[in-house]
Amino acid sequence: MNLAGQPGHKDEAVFGTRHCRVHGAAYRAGRLCGRGQGGDGVAAFVLIHGAHDVGWYWHLVEQELRARGHETTAPDLPCEDDTAGLADTVAGAAEHLRGSDLVVVAQSFGAFTAPLAAVRLRARAIVLVTGMIPAPGEKPEDWPANTGLWQAVAEQAVRDGGKTGSGDPLVTFYHDVPRDLAVQAVRNGGRPQSDTPGRSPWPLSAWPAIPTRFILCTEDRFFPAAFMRRVVAERLGIVPDQIAAGHCVALSRPKDLATMLAGYAATHGGAPGSTS
Repeated sequence: MNLAGQPGHKDEAVFGTRHCRVHGAAYRAGRLCGRGQGGDGVAAFVLIHGAHDVGWYWHLVEQELRARGHETTAPDLPCEDDTAGLADTVAGAAEHLRGSDLVVVAQSFGAFTAPLAAVRLRARAIVLVTGMIPAPGEKPEDWPANTGLWQAVAEQAVRDGGKTGSGDPLVTFYHDVPRDLAVQAVRNGGRPQSDTPGRSPWPLSAWPAIPTRFILCTEDRFFPAAFMRRVVAERLGIVPDQIAAGHCVALSRPKDLATMLAGYAATHGGAPGSTS
């Protein structure tokens, strides 16, 4: 999917190689995992991956959440399907958990899907992790131009010597991921990404009335932190929480990310830094 909207732009290739990750049969099956034990603060997490990606992206966070008694599902969404739009993507995310105490979590491009899934599932919270916050009627392929992403990338690249927006995924996405894990992710390749979701206008008329948190990655070399902070303020009207990590925080700091997610699950209703 060309989300850049700028054919030939050097960052268009970076967007196209957004995630290159291995995926196993268990993750392709979109299985439900966990040892939910009930009680205060225990939740079921629907974990939505980004463009070109698979549920495997979340596997380390899932381990941490399940160890704390939560349930998780991280289904592979239909990235390759040219006939699939956002509604189909929601159906894939929603299929495995119904009627539970749900928190919907989404990475990057998954933020276009998260609120749709949350409404359908009657989730009690949404958490966006360095997510592309949509505006009503906005097509994902228009998001970079509408938000000023490429200008922000170019400005940060000047300051960091070209690391931001680099064509090397180990530099842009995996720079703080343990080397063996990063190499494994790159070696195993990514999934084709259909253009269909990128051309589908976001169907909601407003952000849903569900408590929402945003986790900003301060070392992100794809969505610069200052840029993302502005977009969060403009589109959600909240102050994001922060973690010192790059774009692929679920691989670089899974324990710390899981701690934040578990903390949100323990918070009932709206909270500072959340929409409600």
